[in-house]
Order: sequence, then structure tokens, then C-alpha cells
Amino acid sequence: MEIEFTNLLIVVAVGFSAPFLLGLAPGLRFPAVVLEIVAGIIVGPAVLGWVEIDEPVRVLSILGLAVLLFLAGLEIEHEKLRGRVARLAGGGFILSFAIAIAIGLLLKATDTVGDGLFVAIVLSATSLGVVIPVLKDSGNIETGFGQLVVAAASIADFATIILLTLFFSGEASSTTSTLLLLGSFFVLAALLGLAIAEVEHLGRVRDALLRLQDTTAQIRIRGAFVLMVGLTALATNLGLELILGSFLAGGVLKLVDRDTMMTHPQLREKLEAVGFGVFIPVFFVATGVAYDLDALGEPSTLVQVPIFLAAMVAVRGLPALLYRGELGDRKTLVAALLQATSLPFIVAATAIGIELGAIEPGTAAAFIAAGLLSVVVFPATALGLLGGQSAE
Repeated sequence: MEIEFTNLLIVVAVGFSAPFLLGLAPGLRFPAVVLEIVAGIIVGPAVLGWVEIDEPVRVLSILGLAVLLFLAGLEIEHEKLRGRVARLAGGGFILSFAIAIAIGLLLKATDTVGDGLFVAIVLSATSLGVVIPVLKDSGNIETGFGQLVVAAASIADFATIILLTLFFSGEASSTTSTLLLLGSFFVLAALLGLAIAEVEHLGRVRDALLRLQDTTAQIRIRGAFVLMVGLTALATNLGLELILGSFLAGGVLKLVDRDTMMTHPQLREKLEAVGFGVFIPVFFVATGVAYDLDALGEPSTLVQVPIFLAAMVAVRGLPALLYRGELGDRKTLVAALLQATSLPFIVAATAIGIELGAIEPGTAAAFIAAGLLSVVVFPATALGLLGGQSAE
């Protein structure tokens, strides 16, 4: 069978051009992911019709999603998910989900959406991959404020993936059976992590890893991808979602590869180079190519965009008021804006929702549009507010 690579060529060219054009204007604080999706819409069937989703693009796009969630799992700061910070962040998420359930039920009652629970889960997410760069750029990543926001985003990322898997796994016959599958999956992942941690410290294995890690073998990178694909395959074979397996693989790697003797100082940089340099741009551009722009043109769909954006602020922003005594007014507002920023999970979840019939294509288009706006507006506003305060 002959495979055409023309579509993939255009997709990767767009993936290169988007950040490069932004790099020509370094003063412009604009996330490349937004330009990648918008450019995908322009070159896709909705506008110019230059690209369609064929097999090479589809496969690399799925890998891009898996790698994106894998790297998100690597961002989880486990040591920060304890004590007062964890209690505040956890309490904030519980309040978030309660607000999300209320909004989801209201939207379902008014026939705005078809499944209130699905919408509630999507609204409860935060984009950890956007939050961390904002905190790093402002010099706040190591502060108490930064740790609290990262903890809150980490809990939201993990909890929404679990909730989506629990209630909307395609193979699950009931919530009870899904709980059993989830429990089995976590036990197997934990056992795998313990096995890796033990084997890695065996003398001959350790020496081989150290000898091969910077050669053409790049053995640690290969091992990381074996772990990611292995847990992703295990999750899908158990009837769970791909995003759970890849996300948990990142979390497992973060936990088992913490020994300063065993952890390569450039492991994260190498993984990010492969992910953000190759696979992830294909996922975001392909998301734009597949975007249902015609559905967004319907007045009933277009009006959902500000509704979803306001709902994101209410669900993830309002609970930041719990941090007011700890952070003060300005940083509480910054935390609210960062927590309300979400896009990758929205893209992944709405694709799953369409496949399972939990959400209409028009509603998915409105959700993604709201997510795009949140990524464009909220982090830039947060950086502006942080610019007036020094990191402390």
C-alpha cells in the first residue's frame, strides 16, 4: 500500500512556522499552541482545504497527544502535594468540581449541552503545561505562591483525567467495573515502577545505563518511551483511556528516576526536545485541521463560547478565593486566572466525548474556542499582574 506524506509535510511545516514567526517578534506574549491550532484550521478543509487527516497524520497526532500527557505527568511535583499546600489545593479542587457540577446541570437543564457531568469534568481542568512556564518566566516557580498554584494545577490535571476515565471510558459497562479496572491499573503501574526502581540500581544495569545514556543508543529516552507506550497500551487494553496511561507513565517516571546518581541531568530536556520538537506540534496542528469551523458558525454554537469561558472562570477561578489569606488579593487573582487556563485537556476530552456521544461536535468546537481564548488572555494578564510584584 502506497502511503502519501503530502498532508504530513504541510502539518509539520505549519508546526515549524508557528513558533518561528512568533520568535521573530519576541515581545509578543502569544502561546505558539494557539497559532498552531489556528493555522491548522486555515490549511484544513474548513478554509483552504490543503490538508486532511490521513493515516500518517492521524498516527503521529495520537502519539503527540500521548507524549503531551506523558510530559504533563512529568511536571507533577509530588513533594509539593502534601501539608498545607496540598490541603488548600485539594479543597480548591473539591469546590471547583462542586461548582462545575452545578453549572453542568444548569447547562443541561437549558439544553445548552447534552451531558452535564461530562461538561463538569472538562470545566474542572487546568493546563499545567501553560501554568508552569508563566510561573518560571515571572520568577515565582519556587515561591510559596508558585508551589500552591502548581499543586492546584497538578491536582486538577490528575483528578480530571481520573474522573473522565471513571465515567466515560468506552469499554466500561458500569462505574463499579471501571473502578475495579482503575484499581488494577494503578496496582500494575505501581508494581512496574517499583520493579524499574529496583532493577535500575543493579550494578551491571546501572553501569550499562550510564555508558549508553549519551551515545546514539540514548537508552534513557528509549526506556521512557517504552514506559509510556507500555502503560498506554495497558490502559487501552483494559478499556481505559489513552490519556490515563500516558499521563501516569510520566508520573511513574518522575517517581522512580529521582536518584541523583541515576537521573541524567538532561533527561527532561531530551524528552521535551523529542516531544515538543516532533510529536506534539502535529497533535495541535491536526486538531486545527479537524476543527469543525462550520459548527462554530452556527449562532447557537457561537453563543456557547463566552458561556464556556465564563464557566471556566467560575469553576477554576472562584475557588482561588480560598488562597486569599495565604497570598493576598493580587496573587489570588493571578492564581484564579492561571487555574482557569485550559486547552490540551479540553481538546483531548472533547474528542473522546464526540466518539462516545457525550458531546455534540458544535459544543466541542465552542469548548475548544473558549480554551483558545483562555490560553491567549489569562496567562498574559497574569504575567502583567505579576510584573508589578517581585517574587517572594
